[in-house]
Amino acid sequence: MDSERKPPPPGEATAYDYERLPVTMGPVPGEEAPTTVEGQAGTPLPVARRRKSVLREYVEAIAIAILLALVIRTLIVQAFTIPSGSMMDTLLVGDYILVNKFLYGPEMPLTDYRLPALRLPHRGDIIVFKYPQDEKRDFIKRIVATPGETVQVRGQQVFINGQPIDEPYVRRNPNPLGHSGTANFCGYAYACDPLVVPPDSYFVMGDNRDNSQDSRYWGFVKRDKIKGKAFLIYWSWDSDRHWLRWWRLGNYIP
Repeated sequence: MDSERKPPPPGEATAYDYERLPVTMGPVPGEEAPTTVEGQAGTPLPVARRRKSVLREYVEAIAIAILLALVIRTLIVQAFTIPSGSMMDTLLVGDYILVNKFLYGPEMPLTDYRLPALRLPHRGDIIVFKYPQDEKRDFIKRIVATPGETVQVRGQQVFINGQPIDEPYVRRNPNPLGHSGTANFCGYAYACDPLVVPPDSYFVMGDNRDNSQDSRYWGFVKRDKIKGKAFLIYWSWDSDRHWLRWWRLGNYIP
């Protein structure tokens, strides 16, 4: 039986039992050290991302919606209201229409550059354009003659290249004024005599011929002043009778 161990006398070196000492070993070269969380070995917990505030989410959503609306309004489609009866009965006062701006090539904001057009304006297209005598105002008329064509107006008849054209959309006044009812009458500033439409210009007229200020009075519409082609009535309100013209909603404008 072993005798009880006694502490070494003072001044004598102490002999330690190295075989019983705990040994802490570092990572083996080439291996990744284990990761512990709170003294527990395993995979580290993911750090939770800071969630956006509700206010910030709403602000971002509204900003994106406004940006998209501006892009659509500037480059693709814009809404307009019909304020006068110059296009009756095709378009009535109180009609709300959509205009295709992409068809003719939209104008880029703050520049004179236009995107390539899908096609050029055609005779019969109903267009919205900047009024030549006041470009802050928008007018809507129908194209009657295109560049290079010869136009002449006599009474209520329009001639293109010497031939009368059929215009079933024109509103015929059942009681025309004496001058307009005369076949050979022409008291307009333009197109009383055969008139050639210049390049990049268009001769436009309202469908309500006896109540329309158009190219007969102030001349041609330049190509770069055209905003787009009307194509749809999306709302129509009769302000005199205070009712919705529901039968006009969604009507396509050819």
